[in-house]
Amino acid sequence: MSDLESFREETRAWLAEHCPPGARGPGDIPSGSTKEEIQDPDTRLWLERMAERGWTVPTWPEAYGGGGLSEDQAQVLYQEMAAIDARPPLINMGTRMLGPTLLEYGTQAQKKRHLTRIALGLASWCQGYSEPGAGSDLASLRARAEDKGDHFLINGQKIWTSGAQTADWMFCLVRTDFDVPKHRGISFVLLPMDQPGVTVRPIALISGSSPFCETFFDDAIASKEDLIGPLNDGWTVGKRLLQHERSGQGGLSVSSARPRPVGVTVDLDVAEVARRYLGLDDGRIAEPGLRDEVLRWKMDDAAFKLTQRRVGEESRIRDTPGEATSIFKLFGSTLAQDRQDLLMRLMGTQGLGWQGNAFTDDELGVARSWLASRAVTIYGGTNEVQANIIAKRVLGLPD
Repeated sequence: MSDLESFREETRAWLAEHCPPGARGPGDIPSGSTKEEIQDPDTRLWLERMAERGWTVPTWPEAYGGGGLSEDQAQVLYQEMAAIDARPPLINMGTRMLGPTLLEYGTQAQKKRHLTRIALGLASWCQGYSEPGAGSDLASLRARAEDKGDHFLINGQKIWTSGAQTADWMFCLVRTDFDVPKHRGISFVLLPMDQPGVTVRPIALISGSSPFCETFFDDAIASKEDLIGPLNDGWTVGKRLLQHERSGQGGLSVSSARPRPVGVTVDLDVAEVARRYLGLDDGRIAEPGLRDEVLRWKMDDAAFKLTQRRVGEESRIRDTPGEATSIFKLFGSTLAQDRQDLLMRLMGTQGLGWQGNAFTDDELGVARSWLASRAVTIYGGTNEVQANIIAKRVLGLPD
């Protein structure tokens, strides 16, 4: 028996014994926020057990709270979790985005201070990038950080900061030099959200949920100890984090802990929904036009997953994601948006409900998720931005 086969047997046995019934199937996944109490005892126990083993972030070094697993071992872990329908024990921007970036750019002290808390589920994070005048042209950001000796004093505004209302910390791009080309005067800092200089205001969306916020800084403080990378070279660090973000959004990360698109609350199979609402004719979905659309979407989804798997395995040799992640962000976002559109149309008028006893929870969820999915091709880098990156950085086309 190979070492990997032995690891699979050990992992399967451990999961069978230690994954509580309440942590299997649909349910809440903790974010690590100290502002949100985990209500379900099984969900809390699952986080504690996985964190103790280092399996909330299984490929991180053990020195920082990880499991020290190889990529192949982590893949086995996620396969065995999927086999028993175990939910991820923890998922947030710290595990998916900041953590991998800190492993590459952080100092030993920074890694010890922040990564261990992330791995244990003791802190959640939000992203301070976009501003009202700096969205697609992120390098035009104006939030200012003044050097005050042992800390930076931050003033300005960020927008579309997902989860800021419950986050404990923010990783943030700020301008530290206004007298150089815009890409060269940006720094990457970390700052606690619970301080007098930070104000968070949720942004209500048409879908009825409010995952996005605007954040204001009025003499907010970021310690010099939490400057990641060199002063004025935050653009380099910030770009790498975006590649990790798009790698996760595009499904290239080995982790099974991939979030649904923001605001999307239902996880239904399009073929099952088609059978339920359209019926079958001689074993086939009864409506030919929609049957063809379901088939086309399922084929695109299967091809996308196979391509994700192939490229993910190839990219492990490089260790870090590159510009090609934009291909998967662009196609994956469009595929996710098409899925919500198809689900709603398969349900017909039952997919248009907002409230009331005439609609099931799934039907209400589909309507709200369709509205939320309109933003999927915008946040995390618009499809237009991804197309530009692909053209310039992947295909090498002229400007």
